[in-house]
Amino acid sequence: MAAETKLGLVKKAIARSQRLRMLSTCSNITAIDRLRINDHGPTHVRIVTRIALRLLELLHGAGVKLGVTDHGLGYEDAQVVVVLGAALHDVGHAIHRTDHELFSMILAPTLLDDLLDGIYDEPARTVILAETMHAIWAHRASVRPLTVEGGILKVADALDMEKGRARIPFRVGEPTIHSVSALAIEKVEIRAGQEKPVHIHVRMTNSAGIFQLDSLLKEKLLTSGLRPYIEVSAEIEGEEKKIIDRYALE
Repeated sequence: MAAETKLGLVKKAIARSQRLRMLSTCSNITAIDRLRINDHGPTHVRIVTRIALRLLELLHGAGVKLGVTDHGLGYEDAQVVVVLGAALHDVGHAIHRTDHELFSMILAPTLLDDLLDGIYDEPARTVILAETMHAIWAHRASVRPLTVEGGILKVADALDMEKGRARIPFRVGEPTIHSVSALAIEKVEIRAGQEKPVHIHVRMTNSAGIFQLDSLLKEKLLTSGLRPYIEVSAEIEGEEKKIIDRYALE
């Protein structure tokens, strides 16, 4: 039987971490129960992980230089970095939404030590910790990533925009441009591009979805360092659907 990959071992470590699971639950209590905003818990993490690994696959396949290669590490190590970054980037919400990226940085080192135990030896273990923390910090809107892995996490975070993420805040809170525009996003497709390595295609049911692209994705893409490698398109399929019947200021 072939030895299990480091990526597989890291995924198992994430799945069995009780502390990480509880921090994700606490993050959603902050985000959904207290602030009435979008999911920042386990479902968000799974989606961001899937998107990040797909972006990494396409960029690596196109020969884009990975950050971990500066340390003599390879593609699987980059996969580990983006998976760990996806798992930990929002745990700071357990403390507060404001500056949650900073709080994620405070919580991450102990979590990473536990998750990497028995999988990586030094000095590679410290490299993975540092590169993951760089990616976590760089998902903050104002921070410019210095690695492809950091840029990938930033873009993947923004691409969790399909309508499912908006259902809870739309139901329990007042309709906002954030919740209405998110409900307009039917599907986000990530595939190989024709002129650039990555093509992101967004299918919408209502033109309100443009807000997600122009104000949220655009901002993170332009500060990700990945703009030269990614093309974006969007379209409304079929007849435009109504999302709300009436809005009034009380």
